[in-house]
Amino acid sequence: MIDIRNLTKDYGKGRGIFDLSLHVEKGICYGFLGPNGAGKTTTIRHLMGFLKPQRGEVEICGMDCRKKAAELKTMVGYLPGETAFPEMMTGRRFLGYMTRLRKMGKDADHCSRLITLFALDTSMKIRDMSVGDKRKLAVVTAFMHDPDILILDEPTSGLDPVMQEVFIEFIRSEKKRGKTILLSSHIFHEVDAVCDRIAIIKEGRIAADFGAQELKEKKHWIYKLSFETERDYDRFTEKDFLFTSKDPKRLTVRLMVDMVELNQLIPVLSELNVMDVSEIPYTLEDHFMRFYREEEELQETVSEIELQGGVS
Repeated sequence: MIDIRNLTKDYGKGRGIFDLSLHVEKGICYGFLGPNGAGKTTTIRHLMGFLKPQRGEVEICGMDCRKKAAELKTMVGYLPGETAFPEMMTGRRFLGYMTRLRKMGKDADHCSRLITLFALDTSMKIRDMSVGDKRKLAVVTAFMHDPDILILDEPTSGLDPVMQEVFIEFIRSEKKRGKTILLSSHIFHEVDAVCDRIAIIKEGRIAADFGAQELKEKKHWIYKLSFETERDYDRFTEKDFLFTSKDPKRLTVRLMVDMVELNQLIPVLSELNVMDVSEIPYTLEDHFMRFYREEEELQETVSEIELQGGVS
């Protein structure tokens, strides 16, 4: 349904996307997860035909996204990360304009349901709308023609917590209707809540691609530990574990372990005065942070080797 093969757009100084490939099957919600500046929006702009690839291919439904951009826009619902509206129009007039532009005719029932669902006041001029209201207008605009393919860039940005949950429930309902969704975000909660498959992008490259169910089956554990004395705390934090947080004032740590590390952890703790041990559920955020930390540690090791003149 959505295919990107070896896409490259190099802006120089390490900025851009490099040899990026991904595939989104029909009826799947695919999460595109990464920090700001990782390359998510650049990738999406290629899908919408706004940018021309330096190398690689970008297709939706087998059609070239650059050459068939006008045709694809009638099939795709696009919610950009940043929006710009004609400020002097009311919301109602703008949606009417988009209805005519998309040649939707008089079938406005779906649009009306969206306006009600997201509690959007269309009588206001867009210049008088809050950031949240403008985002709701953008959401309604993206979904109003009931497209089969949805490309969403930071979709809940600007929405209040209540509307964020409304949006997540709406995406779940769209999934049940068989929609194909590419959802770009740096918010773990929304990706974890709706996505069937997730890719992590780092510095313009796909760093990991996995099914949401695979994450649930991963054998990692997170523990919060409290120690009786500062000496016990210091002895433990000197160990080579992956610590996600340390609090020397409260003598507590949070760490992540796999099966091998778990077997190493037990004898270490038996030699210390531990006040409390509690297990914390392993989440998408933990997987993301573990991956990033391991990559950073690898890069630091490689840099050290290079500075020392290589491996002897």
